[in-house]
Amino acid sequence: MAEFKKILCAVDFSDQSPKLADYAKTLARCTGAKLLCVYVAPSLSQYVGFHVPPSSIESFVGEIVAGADTSMEAYLKAHFAGADASGKVLVGYPAEEILNLAEDEKVDLIIMGTHGRTGIDRILFGSVAEKIVKSSKCPVLTIRPEHQADED
Repeated sequence: MAEFKKILCAVDFSDQSPKLADYAKTLARCTGAKLLCVYVAPSLSQYVGFHVPPSSIESFVGEIVAGADTSMEAYLKAHFAGADASGKVLVGYPAEEILNLAEDEKVDLIIMGTHGRTGIDRILFGSVAEKIVKSSKCPVLTIRPEHQADED
């Protein structure tokens, strides 16, 4: 029988993030699992050498991480009050960082959103969710964003 002791919830603080929290908290409550929420800030190291001093990039990334730490604290307080939940902010490539954290923390399930991109957007931006689903050693629950129906 499948057992969930630790669930990783990957968030981006978008409008969909509260929906992810709802799924994660519900599953954790039903299974007694601990929750680990993670946000991955972009590294920007690939931009070193583009006439931008490395110190400026490091400073910018530092500001992003500081803001993300604050957002994570608020997110946990707003959506996981009373739950056994912790948060982590990482820097790097999202798919790679999420997969590494899942393995290091021995999580039993990853919950994450998809952006629902199709066509050229998907080709240009790729899919973090797709990379994680294809490479994860544990099950992955993806939550597709809700789209408002077009009004006539």
